Amino acid sequence: MILQALNGYYERLRDNADVDIPLLGFSSQKIHFALLLNRNGKLLQVLDLREPQGNKLLPKQMIVPEPVIRTSSKISANFLWDNTGYVLGADNKGKRERTRETFEAFKRLHHHIGDRIDDEGIAAVLRFLDSWDPLNASNLDYWDDMVKGANLTFRLDGEFGYIHDRPKVKTAWLKHYTENGSGVIATCLVCGEEKPVARLHPKIKGVKGAQSMGASIISFNLDASESYGKEQSFNAPVSEEIAFNYTTALNHLLLFDSRQKIQIADAATVFWTERESPVEGFMGLILNPQDDTGDLKDVRDFLEAVRDGKKLPEELGDTGMKFYILGLSPNASRLSVRFWHVSTVGDISAKIGQHFRDLSIIRNYESDPEFPALWQLLRETAVLRKFENISPVLSGSVMRSILTGASYPQSLMTSIIVRIRADQEVNYLRVAMIKACLVRKYRIQQIEKEVTMVLDKNNSNIAYRLGRLFAVLEKAQRDAIPGANTTIKDSFYGSASATPRTVFPRLLRLAQHHIQKAEYGRSTDKMIEEIMQDIRVFPAHLSLDDQGLFAIGYYHQRKDFYTKADKKEDNNE
Repeated sequence: MILQALNGYYERLRDNADVDIPLLGFSSQKIHFALLLNRNGKLLQVLDLREPQGNKLLPKQMIVPEPVIRTSSKISANFLWDNTGYVLGADNKGKRERTRETFEAFKRLHHHIGDRIDDEGIAAVLRFLDSWDPLNASNLDYWDDMVKGANLTFRLDGEFGYIHDRPKVKTAWLKHYTENGSGVIATCLVCGEEKPVARLHPKIKGVKGAQSMGASIISFNLDASESYGKEQSFNAPVSEEIAFNYTTALNHLLLFDSRQKIQIADAATVFWTERESPVEGFMGLILNPQDDTGDLKDVRDFLEAVRDGKKLPEELGDTGMKFYILGLSPNASRLSVRFWHVSTVGDISAKIGQHFRDLSIIRNYESDPEFPALWQLLRETAVLRKFENISPVLSGSVMRSILTGASYPQSLMTSIIVRIRADQEVNYLRVAMIKACLVRKYRIQQIEKEVTMVLDKNNSNIAYRLGRLFAVLEKAQRDAIPGANTTIKDSFYGSASATPRTVFPRLLRLAQHHIQKAEYGRSTDKMIEEIMQDIRVFPAHLSLDDQGLFAIGYYHQRKDFYTKADKKEDNNE
């Protein structure tokens, strides 16, 4: 199903004149430099093709003949482009004999293909290769940059394009490419037709953490994987054409500047629609919204519409068309499918809207994101808020919950509570996630409970009230001891939210001293009495869900204090 959807996406891109997508036999690769040759094969200049982006120089993405699939020991040359070891016979790896062999392999391939072509471009390349001395490589301009793994190609002096783009050269390459296929005919598992089957599938690049040379979704390299004597990818026959199509489509989605890709923990997540749709272009910003999007009004309008349950903008087109989401994570030299979800534009929009409605809670600061990105939420579950500490399993489960509307994983609530108890920080994002977990659980299980966006003084839930009470007691301490470096939250939040009976009697006795010293002690005392009126006995333990309600109550009450203080300051001004 995944390959079929990616194959359909490739065919759509191929038929779109505005999209520069490689055709069969070619591939989009990062090219750093070009060797400018005259018609006699003399090297005139090294052209720097890198383009500035920020403080970096990034290679040019260029469509070139499809690369060979290499192993660590196998020597195989690419046609009309490669690294310095193949093109110039020199590198910085210290293996002179192997470098000599790679250069000879590069030269043999080009004579094998180019000797039969009547084209002055390939003729110049052959003359260059025959006359080039690898010892001269270190004298070239940009050599220090080239030798760090740069890819080189060729350009003919006086010509605008590159030699691999010349019509006769492309025709000769395609003939060689076709003749060197696997030669095995079988029924393709994707299209169901009898076609030449790919022995190895092209590599997929752009997945963070995977090998830089690329990785595979489908590959076999152990004898235990063989069935009925069929080796490598003949075990799962996919035609050479479709293997090329799906990997090319996936590499296009995974490009560095792709707007159809987001990173969620260790998973590179890509998405596309069945047919062309505007939502395809900004879904990355929808799943990963930024508050500094500035002029991206369409994105914000969409987010507000789906969150508030309004009708989607007509510009989105057919909301019934299929919408695909694929999450890939690195696994040695392979890629693992973290999640795969097929939906429709309308359904996925509704699910995203439900997600933001469930998260919706009063913000602590104006700078807090109204539509928090998934990475911002998941970072709050990680030790020291480091991305490498985000659980890959948790990130995949949360993404699946958003896309399907299912309950958020229990591990999400556990992780948040654990982090709050570890660092005593009850912030907007953590409380928003707790609220989302509880609201969705109550709705799915049809439990008649409500968790509001703002302070609910009528909420009689004992855990919620205890959270409010803890915030009042903390304020009493702050009023009595202005500028205190630590409060009862730093010492007692964890035990108060888990085992209230062991802590609150002591905190209430301590609060009486604070109330007597504070300027507004009488109003604080009245607030404590109001909250305590329905609490007959402090519970010995609070469940995980109740600890979540405790955090929400604490957050609501504390936010209410500061909101009133802000209003008071505004009135005074």
